[in-house]
Amino acid sequence: MTHPLAVLQSPARYAQGREATKQLGAELSQIGITGPVLILSSEAPHRLLSSTWTSTMDRANIEFSVEIFSGECSPAEISRVTSAARSAKATAIIGVGGGKTLDTSRAVADALDVAAVNCPTVASSDAPCSALSVLYTDQDEFLEYRFYKSNPELVLVDSTVIAQAPTRLLVSGIGDALATWWEADTVRRSGSENQLHGQPTKTGTALAKLCYQLLKENAVAAVAASDIDSVTPALENIIEANTLLSGLGFESGGLAAAHSVHNGLTTQPETRDFLHGEKVSFGLVTQFVLEDRSSKDFHEVLELAHSVGLPITLTQVGLKEPSPDQIRQIADRTVAAGETIHHEPFRVTTVDVADAIRAADAIGRDWIASSAPTGS
Repeated sequence: MTHPLAVLQSPARYAQGREATKQLGAELSQIGITGPVLILSSEAPHRLLSSTWTSTMDRANIEFSVEIFSGECSPAEISRVTSAARSAKATAIIGVGGGKTLDTSRAVADALDVAAVNCPTVASSDAPCSALSVLYTDQDEFLEYRFYKSNPELVLVDSTVIAQAPTRLLVSGIGDALATWWEADTVRRSGSENQLHGQPTKTGTALAKLCYQLLKENAVAAVAASDIDSVTPALENIIEANTLLSGLGFESGGLAAAHSVHNGLTTQPETRDFLHGEKVSFGLVTQFVLEDRSSKDFHEVLELAHSVGLPITLTQVGLKEPSPDQIRQIADRTVAAGETIHHEPFRVTTVDVADAIRAADAIGRDWIASSAPTGS
């Protein structure tokens, strides 16, 4: 008989700061990557950073090529980029962009058994530090989680670039990170597995709690800094919370209902203009309903979410008047086999989730109404 192990994983190296991209070549050399490397980049980062890549790689004598990301982390895109990387004889795949770009680059690195390097240009999710990718269909519907044997060799975070990104992306990352502690706490209480198929370590759970603490202390000030493209201590703290602490916290602490509700929401075309963390935010309110969380917990989370503009109602994720059939479709997908909602410490059914979604929406609408300025 074997006993379950407590497991913690993390990137081999994490570096964050102003104009960090200028040190990419040096950081690659530090971990023994000599090239050739393939950079998979979204279009906007390519326009902004291509000259910096040339100078930093030249200084490190690292040959590189660039492939532009198509926009979806799908099996077809992974296959396409894998072929390009194989042709380039790449010894490392560097993802530059948002969560889907980085998820794709990690999938390609795994397929070729080469080093994965992530350079997020937004702090919109906790994807950069993880050893998994979230795959979608070409129609942007959640498909599956794909797990890898190791985390990235390097995560390099350029705070200057992130400060210049749209504030909505930072807020989405706050939504993703907001669920980290509460999902990890559920996994701890239920004795479920984390995303590494082991038991959570106390370290992993503590990192998830630190993530939440930094959000409470810095989120509002960080959003204000992002609005004016400024790098401040509050913004640096939120970048670390969204990227490193949420990444380690969700992976080593575990996921529960909030992310499953997100996956359910992706079944509805009306939600497709909304970001991952925005849908996770509403998913967390639904998780609180399912778990019958205290009014204190509800107040704390609703206040934080609302203060930075995160969705707490169905209307805010594109579903103004969802039909009973739409709610059922969302709930059915939420409780699909293998979903992390089954890490809750009780059995959850489609009916439970459908009712919780409706209740969460009502709670969110009441909160917004009660928070409106007098006379508005």
